[in-house]
Amino acid sequence: MTHEEHHAAKTLGIGKAIAVLTSGGDAQGMNAAVRAVVRVGIFTGARVFFVHEGYQGLVDGGDNIKEATWESVSMMLQLGGTVIGSARCKDFREREGRLRAAYNLVKRGITNLCVIGGDGSLTGADTFRSEWSDLLGDLQKAGKITDEEATKSSYLNIVGLVGSIDNDFCGTDMTIGTDSALHRIMEIVDAITTTAQSHQRTFVLEVMGRHCGYLALVTSLSCGADWVFIPECPPDDDWEEHLCRRLSETRNRGSRLNIIIVAEGAIDKNGKPITSEDIKNLVVKRLGYDTRVTVLGHVQRGGTPSAFDRILGSRMGVEAVMALLEGNPRYPSLCSKPLW
Repeated sequence: MTHEEHHAAKTLGIGKAIAVLTSGGDAQGMNAAVRAVVRVGIFTGARVFFVHEGYQGLVDGGDNIKEATWESVSMMLQLGGTVIGSARCKDFREREGRLRAAYNLVKRGITNLCVIGGDGSLTGADTFRSEWSDLLGDLQKAGKITDEEATKSSYLNIVGLVGSIDNDFCGTDMTIGTDSALHRIMEIVDAITTTAQSHQRTFVLEVMGRHCGYLALVTSLSCGADWVFIPECPPDDDWEEHLCRRLSETRNRGSRLNIIIVAEGAIDKNGKPITSEDIKNLVVKRLGYDTRVTVLGHVQRGGTPSAFDRILGSRMGVEAVMALLEGNPRYPSLCSKPLW
C-alpha cells in the first residue's frame, strides 16, 4: 500500500458507522471476522458497533448495541464460537421486528451492516435492505424519527460473510468454520477407529451438514471410510444389499473394522431419510456385526478455530468493511469472499 493509499484508507470511514452481528448457528472463525471488521473499521475512521445476540439484539436494541473499541477485540482471534452471541430470532422474520431494528439503527446513525451467518441470516439481511426505504417511511409517519434522521439514513449498505460449518453457500469456495469442523470430525473419527479395530466393530458416524453433504464426503475421503451417505447423491434402490456386500468383502480381506459416514440430511432416491439407526439395524440384522452409532452433534462447532479459519475470517472481514464504505445505493447486497 502506497502512502497515498494508506492515507485514503484512514479517512474512508470518517463520519460513517458500521454494525456487526453474528446470527444463526455459530462457527469457528466468526470471532476472527468480527475482530477484522472492528479493527479495519476503526482504522478507516468509522465508528463500529457490536450487535449482541444476533438479530434479536438488533430488534431489542438498548445495551445489545454497543460501540466497539480497538482493545475490545484483542483476545478474540483464537476463540471459538462467537463472543458477541447469536440467537435464532422469530421477531426479525416479521415486519414489525424489522421496523424496530431499523429504528435502533437510525437512532445510532448506523447505515452499514455486516452480517456473519448462514443462508437464513443472509436472506434476512437482504430482505431488510430491500424494505429499508419503506421502513423509514413508516417510522417517519409514526413520528419515531425526524426528517433529518431519515435523510441521513436514506439507504442501508449490507455485506454478508458466510459463517457456516456446512460449506453450503454458493459463491464462496469455503465458508467460515468448515475447515475447523473437519479437523474436529477427523480427530473423533481417528479416535473411534482405534477402538473399533480393537473390538472388530462397525461404527456408523453421523455428521452435520443439513442438506449439504460436504462434511460427510470430505470426512469419508480423509479417513478411508467404507461407505458414505450424502443428500446430493442418493444411493441406488438396492443400496442395502450393496452396502452389506461391501462390508463383508472388507472383513474377508482381513479388516477388523468398518466405518460408515452419514450426513444428517441423507435420503434415498424416493426422498425418504436414511438415518444412522436404520443403517445400524441393517448391518446387525443381515451381517451380525457388533455395530455402534456415534452422532457427533455440536462438538463439530466447538473448540478453537484452525489457522485457515482465522485467516479466512480475517480476510473476509477486511473485504467486508471496504465494500461497505465504498458502497452506494446502486450496489446490491454483497456476500463477501476472500480474493485468493
